[in-house]
Amino acid sequence: MADSATAGTRGRGGFGRGRGGRGGRGRGRRGEEKNEWVPVTKLGRLVKANKIKSIEEIYLFSLPIKEYQIIDYFLPKLKDEVMKIMPVQKQTTAGQRTRFKAFVVIGDENGHVGLGVKCSKEVATAIRGAIILAKLAIIPVRRGYWGTNLGEPHTVPCKVTGRCGSVLTRLIPAPRGTGLVASMAAKRVLQLAGIEDCYTASSGSTRTLGNTVKALFAAIGNTYAFLTPDLWEETEFSKGPYQEFTDFLSQKARK
Repeated sequence: MADSATAGTRGRGGFGRGRGGRGGRGRGRRGEEKNEWVPVTKLGRLVKANKIKSIEEIYLFSLPIKEYQIIDYFLPKLKDEVMKIMPVQKQTTAGQRTRFKAFVVIGDENGHVGLGVKCSKEVATAIRGAIILAKLAIIPVRRGYWGTNLGEPHTVPCKVTGRCGSVLTRLIPAPRGTGLVASMAAKRVLQLAGIEDCYTASSGSTRTLGNTVKALFAAIGNTYAFLTPDLWEETEFSKGPYQEFTDFLSQKARK
């Protein structure tokens, strides 16, 4: 009886344990598959084959990034910050449908920053999606000096403005050692962008945090939109990656 009872217990209780064991092995396999990136775009194939050496080459030719693994490849030390999670509702015939909207900022604190906004039924899914969108939207940050150009660039190169909705945000260069004179949310975004000293001025409904962060992101993006005299040198045109490595791309496609 004891043997039969033990066998019965193994049959019922052991089902969960056995399933867990298989699940554990399965999770391991999935993890391995997840770590191995199989690119599906031409840019991804060039990056994985080490034909493109840095993310600056992608920015130089304004190539659209469609795979977030490209960003992980070039910028492995990215930090992310969830700026806000807000519930949004839609009126349906069955009542109200509530979803969650996540605002996530990522950056390496060294001249690269991205903003992602994602809406989903669950908070965790919204944050995950926002991180991926932030990686795809990552931009270079141009930094400069206030006064003499000694040491590393520490502030914005000139006064820049960004706008979203009624919120207007202005970034103003500051002397070295000033720090970030900004709100808590704006300060975190500027830290992730790698800006050490900066004054900020904003107007409009700044308590709408989503629009405030978007306006700040637009202002940071405008640092490279302003053509300063040190960028007046004659441009030397070269072949784009797709044109330069066309033979490599065609060979891969045939295989």
